[in-house]
Amino acid sequence: MSDLAKKALIQTLGFAALTGLLVIVPAGPGYWQGWLYWIVFLLCCVAVTLYFLRHDPALVERRMRGGGEREQSQKIIRALLSVVLIPLFVVPGIDHRFGWSHVPAFAVVAADAVVVLGFAIIFMTFRANSHASAIIDVAPDQRVVSTGPYAMVRHPMYLGATLLLLATPFALASVWALIFAILAICCLVWRLLDEERYLSQHLPGYDDYRRVTRYRLVPLIW
Repeated sequence: MSDLAKKALIQTLGFAALTGLLVIVPAGPGYWQGWLYWIVFLLCCVAVTLYFLRHDPALVERRMRGGGEREQSQKIIRALLSVVLIPLFVVPGIDHRFGWSHVPAFAVVAADAVVVLGFAIIFMTFRANSHASAIIDVAPDQRVVSTGPYAMVRHPMYLGATLLLLATPFALASVWALIFAILAICCLVWRLLDEERYLSQHLPGYDDYRRVTRYRLVPLIW
């Protein structure tokens, strides 16, 4: 196993383990909704990582460079998003422990299916665009991608993340956690608007792509 594969798997498993702790510990071991969500989350994360380690290791390497944002605004957005994600995962367990809200079992399972759909859209985005790094930057050889999911919206990775965020409160059986999901989506919208400004200035052809692909995040809406 290469050093890149070891680092990528350690990072992926570490992130999944932290997510599991945030979800399960506040509720206790009898929280079946939390266990189901965590298993789905873990399997999706590992599957995506293993696929791109084999088929596009350069993408994995770029995704692992999580720091080093050049734009101060992006550093602020990433920090805010990190802060909001913690209660998004923690509040459902507390909600479950004290019985603040109720989500039917069929809705929990359906929401987990939407989580998988969100990961699938992110996966298709990575397949279409090998330069989809974790930070906003433009590589010397980078070109505008307008095929695959990029033909529908300009930010398909954020579309997948939005579905994942919206589904998470229902998958974890907590209506109250929806507040934090909406706040996280607001951070994503802020990030994509800032990203468009940056790409318009630094990526040749991006303005032409914006004129052809009208919708930023949601097809036929915005």
